[in-house]
Amino acid sequence: MSAVTKLTTPLTPESVRALHKGDAVEISGTIVTGRDALHKLWVKGWPEYPDLSLKGGCLYHCGPVVRKEKDGWSILAAGPTTSIREEPYEASVIAHYGFGAIIGKGGMGAKTLAALRKHGAVYLHAVGGAAQVLARKIVRVQGVRHLEEIGVPEAMWILEVKDFPCLVTMDSHGQSLHDELKESSRAIFDELIGKKKPGAAA
Repeated sequence: MSAVTKLTTPLTPESVRALHKGDAVEISGTIVTGRDALHKLWVKGWPEYPDLSLKGGCLYHCGPVVRKEKDGWSILAAGPTTSIREEPYEASVIAHYGFGAIIGKGGMGAKTLAALRKHGAVYLHAVGGAAQVLARKIVRVQGVRHLEEIGVPEAMWILEVKDFPCLVTMDSHGQSLHDELKESSRAIFDELIGKKKPGAAA
């Protein structure tokens, strides 16, 4: 088993380019959440956050379950959302805000993969079905943006995390573990149904 790479936000270009598909990583520092409504809000007007630097940051596709506390908020569950829903927006979001990593589940498409390569970013796969376990990696809620506009699960939650576990499945070199799995699965399926490859002997 390969060693786990420890990363701290904001991610440097060098640390991102050093990552390759299949690498296990643990993220510490500040990450922000963002799902469908936030992506739509972003591309509509590109709001800026003078008090929050997103360059080199991590965008987590997550709609957390939160609880209001006297002194702020606590996160009860924080599992990843299916990322392909953000495919129409993600390349533009990466280009505009300069995120160093996108965290989610299920992978993304060709447009996002090209953006990761062009801008030096990676896609990190978080474990689905482990929302409460992942919530324990959240040290505290630093703040929230757009809560009144789009609601709790869609808002941009600013979270401090410690050793948040992920797997690099799309890297900045144009490699996608998701694409490889699709190809290998297709080959197995074709073999099972007896489909011959072009040029294969009868």
